[in-house]
Amino acid sequence: MPEPGGIPDFDSPVVAHARKDFPLLDADMSVADALERIRREGVGERVIYFFAVDAQKRLVGVLPTRRLLTAPLDTPLRDIMVRRVVAIPANATVLDACEFFVLYKFFAFPIIDENRCVVGVIDVGLFAEEVLQVGDRETQKPSLPVGDDVFEALGFHLEQVRGASPWLGFHYRFRWLLVTVTAGTLCAILAGFFEATLAKSLVIAFFLTMVLGLNESVSAQSMSVTIKALRASPSHW
Repeated sequence: MPEPGGIPDFDSPVVAHARKDFPLLDADMSVADALERIRREGVGERVIYFFAVDAQKRLVGVLPTRRLLTAPLDTPLRDIMVRRVVAIPANATVLDACEFFVLYKFFAFPIIDENRCVVGVIDVGLFAEEVLQVGDRETQKPSLPVGDDVFEALGFHLEQVRGASPWLGFHYRFRWLLVTVTAGTLCAILAGFFEATLAKSLVIAFFLTMVLGLNESVSAQSMSVTIKALRASPSHW
């Protein structure tokens, strides 16, 4: 939960902020049965997606509300559900959930345990208002759509957290720096095995730096292309 002074605890588990007031639908039931269950069990204040589970209560699909309302009543949910579901693991932190919203731009995510059983749902409205405290619409830009505005605010707060202190930046970046240093050390060790060859033809040493430079350039370009492809993908199920 947010700390005193309005600063959220980004290391707290996201499960603590999840909603429990949502019905789970069996993937084998029909649309009519699903609507009947929804009427019987009720829904929470914010309902954006419905989630389908199998006989073992494991998450197998997601049902956008529009699909559920417009499909024929005798249609099985398996025929209209989206099988590729992006879910947040139950051991994720609030900061991890922030990155999910900014990256995928979905309006809600299911939270699953190690058995893929749904233990909660986190939606962007609840997340912004109660965790990041950016729900005051009067301070937001009227020219932006609501969804884009919220995601922009989430991304802004995420960058603030990342740059909050040197220690916090070290905590999130050290693992990747360690991988880079380890890889460079291994390359140096491998080059040491060919010391005699390098001594005979020193010009080969110049190619080592060129290969390492090309490796870094290819990695950066691959990351840029991947991020661009993810941002260009559909933002909704």
